[in-house]
Amino acid sequence: MWHSIAAYIIKFRIALLISLLAATGIMGYYASQIKLSYEFNSAVPTDNQKYIDYQNFRKQFGEDGNLMVVGVQTKDFFSPAFFNDYALLVKQVAKVDSVENVLSIPGAITLIKDTVTEKLKVSPIAGDPPFANIDSIRQTFINLPFYKGFLYNTRDTPAYMMAVRISKNALNSKVRAAIINQILELGDAFGKKHNTSMHYSGLPLIRTEMALKVQSEMRLFLILSFLLTAVILALFFRSFMAVLSSMLVVAIGVIWSMGTIVLLGYKITLLTALIPPLVVVIGIPNCVYLLNRYHYEYHKNPNKMRSLLRMVDRMGIVTFFTNLTAAIGFGVFFFTKSVLLKEFGLVAGINILGLFVISLVFIPAFFSFLPPPNVKHTSYLESGWINKLLTRITNWVFSHRVWIYGFTGIVCVLSVIGLMKLHNEAHIVDDLPKSDKIYVDLKFFESNFKGVMPLEIVVDTRRKNGVVSLDVLTKMDELVRYLQQYPEIGRPLAITEGIKFANQAYFGGDTSSYEVPGDMLQAAFVLPYLRTNKGDNNNSMFNKLLHSFVDSTKQKARISVSMADIGSYKLPKLLDKIRPEVNRIFDSSKYTVTFTGTSITFLEGSKFIVNSLRDSLILAFLIIFGCMIALFRSWRILLMSIVVNIVPLLITAGLMGWMGIRIKPSTVLVFSVALGITIDVTIRFLVNFKQELSRHDDSIADTVHRTIHDTGLSIIYTSLILIAGFGVFVLSQFDGTKSLGYLTSITLLLAMVTNLTLLPALLLWMDKVIEKKNNAATFLMGEDEDDVIKLND
Repeated sequence: MWHSIAAYIIKFRIALLISLLAATGIMGYYASQIKLSYEFNSAVPTDNQKYIDYQNFRKQFGEDGNLMVVGVQTKDFFSPAFFNDYALLVKQVAKVDSVENVLSIPGAITLIKDTVTEKLKVSPIAGDPPFANIDSIRQTFINLPFYKGFLYNTRDTPAYMMAVRISKNALNSKVRAAIINQILELGDAFGKKHNTSMHYSGLPLIRTEMALKVQSEMRLFLILSFLLTAVILALFFRSFMAVLSSMLVVAIGVIWSMGTIVLLGYKITLLTALIPPLVVVIGIPNCVYLLNRYHYEYHKNPNKMRSLLRMVDRMGIVTFFTNLTAAIGFGVFFFTKSVLLKEFGLVAGINILGLFVISLVFIPAFFSFLPPPNVKHTSYLESGWINKLLTRITNWVFSHRVWIYGFTGIVCVLSVIGLMKLHNEAHIVDDLPKSDKIYVDLKFFESNFKGVMPLEIVVDTRRKNGVVSLDVLTKMDELVRYLQQYPEIGRPLAITEGIKFANQAYFGGDTSSYEVPGDMLQAAFVLPYLRTNKGDNNNSMFNKLLHSFVDSTKQKARISVSMADIGSYKLPKLLDKIRPEVNRIFDSSKYTVTFTGTSITFLEGSKFIVNSLRDSLILAFLIIFGCMIALFRSWRILLMSIVVNIVPLLITAGLMGWMGIRIKPSTVLVFSVALGITIDVTIRFLVNFKQELSRHDDSIADTVHRTIHDTGLSIIYTSLILIAGFGVFVLSQFDGTKSLGYLTSITLLLAMVTNLTLLPALLLWMDKVIEKKNNAATFLMGEDEDDVIKLND
C-alpha cells in the first residue's frame, strides 16, 4: 500500500504541491482573523451545576467580575495637594470610555434625612475639586462605617482604594485592552507626580494582562522554536535545503493550526496558544525521520527517485502511527466536557494528523525537483561520536541487563514514594511568577483589603418580597458579621449594609446606629426613607447600587464578598467551615443558599480539568496501546511498550512529588502530551525491529543490535529536537507553561533513554522466553498465538 502511495505522490507531485499551496493560502486567510479569548470560565462544562448557578446569578444580578481596583498607600492622602489631584484622577477615570461608575473617597456620598418629603437625600461628601475643607471631608467620611474596609483601612499607614466598574460588553471585546491601559496610564501619571506606588488588580485587569502575555508569548515561542530547530537541523543534516524544507513543512502546519482555530469558531486561550509552537516541535521529527531514511537509502543505492519511493514505503507507516499516537495524546481532551480542553484537543489532534499529510506530500515532492544529496549531506550517517555512543549503549544492553532492570526498579520505587507526596492545588493567578506586578499588586490588596476575588452568596427566600422582611434582613446581617471573622474574607456587601447606612442617617449620622433596625416599629420609620427621589443622579446611583443586591421580585438577595486567592485546596475547606453556620442561620426547609461567583467557578474548573486530564490520560493509554496491538499483534510487545512508556511518566511524577510541584491543570497536561510523543520513539524502534527481523534470517539478539544502530541516530536527534523545542517554554512568564516545558523535556529525555536501553533489554529477555528463532519470527509477524504456544510447549 505504502509503495503505491509513494508512486502516486511522485507521479502527481506538481498537482499535489499546488493543492497544498492553495489550501495553505485559504487557511492563511482565516488565520489572519484570529482573536484572543478573555474568558476564565470555559473550563467548566455547561451542564455542571456550579456553572448553571453562576449563569443564573449573572442573569439576575449582572456580572461579578467587571470591577477593577486601584490602590494607594500613604499617610498624606488627605493633604490638600494629594487629595485634590486624587479627586481629579477619579474624574478622569470616570470619563474613560465604557467605565460605568467609580466608587472612591472623593466621590463618596452620605445620606441625609429629609423630614419634609420623608425620603433620604443623597449628598456628596466632597463635591467638585479643588477642595478647601479637606479636614471636614475627612471627618465626615471617617464617621461612615459603610466605607470602612471597603474603600480604606485603618492601619498605621492607611491604604485607599478606588473601585472602577467597567461595561461587560467592553470587557468581552478587543477594546478592553485600550480601556485598561488608559486607566493604568492615568494612575501611573498620578503616582509619578506624587512619587507613590500605584497598585492595580481585579479580574478585568488580570484577564486582560494575562491574555496579552499569552499573545506575546505565542509569537516569542514560535520564533524561538523555528530558530532552535533550524539550528539543530543545520548541525544534523548540514544541508540548507533539508533545513528549508523542514521549516516550510512546519510553517504550513502553523498556518493550518491557526486557520483551524478560526474555522472552528474558537479563540486564542492559554492552551490553544501553545498549539502553533507545538506544531513546530512535533512536525520537525516527521521531517527528520523521512530525510534520514532518504539519505540512508541513497547512501546504500545512489538512485534519487528510488530512494524517495523507498523513503515513503519504509517510513510511511512509521510516520503515520507516530503522528496518530501523538494526535491521540492530544485528541482525547476532546472527549472531556470542558470547553477549554475540547478546543485544545480537537485543534491539536486535527493539525498533528495534518502534519503527517503535509510532510508525506511535501518532502518527497520537494526533493524530487532537487539534485540528489552529496557526500557532505550524508556524512552524518557515519558520525563518529554517535556511533561510539550507540556502541556503548549496545554493549550495556547486552552485558548489563540485570543492572538496567535493577536500576529501573529502584528509580521506580523512589518515584512511587514521590508520587505519594503530590497534592492538587491551583490559584487564579497561579501561573504568574511571584515577582510579576499583577501578583505583587494582588498580594497588596489581600494584605490591605483581604483580596479582590469575587465570591457570591445568594439567599433565596422562596417567596416574592421575602428579602424585605425584617427577619430575613437580620439573618443576612448575622451571616455578614460571621463572615468577617475569617482573615481570608474581605468586607462583605449586601442590602443590609445599605439599610444600616440608612438607619445611621435616620438617627442623625450617629455611628452607633449603623445597624439593621431592631424591630418592626423602627424599620417602619427607616424603610420609607430608602425610596429616593427620581431624577437626582446621586440618588439614582445610590438606588442602583442598593438594588443591585436584590433581584427584581425581591425574592433573592446576594452577599458579595471580596476574598483572597487562597487556592483550590483551601477554598473548599473554608466553604465547608462556613456552610454549617449558613444552614444554622437559614433553615434549609425555608431558604436556599447558593455559593457562586468567579472564585467558585474557577475552583470547579480547576478540579474538573485535573479530573478530565486524568481520565483522558487513561483513555489515551487504552487507544494508543490498542493501536500498538493492531500494529504488532503481540501481547508481549504490548507489555514491553507499556513498561517502557510508563517508566518515564512515573519518574516525572515522582520528581514532581519530591520537588513539591503541585498537581494543577498545567502540570497534569504534561502526562498526556508526553505519552503521545514518547510512544512515537517506541513505535519507531519496534517497526524497524520488525522490518529487520522479517528481512534477515537472524536471531533476535542480532536484530536488536542492528536496530539500535539503525534507529539510534534518528531517535537521538529527534529526541534532542523535541527536548529543545519544549525547552523554549521554560522562558515563559507563566509557571504552568514553564512546568509544561521542563517536565515534558525531562520525560522525553527519560523516554529516549528507556527506549534505547530498557526496550532492547526486554527484547533480549523475550529471546530467552522464545526458544527457537523461527518461533520468535512467527510470533512477531502476528501469527495465531495458539500456534506459538504450541511451538513453545
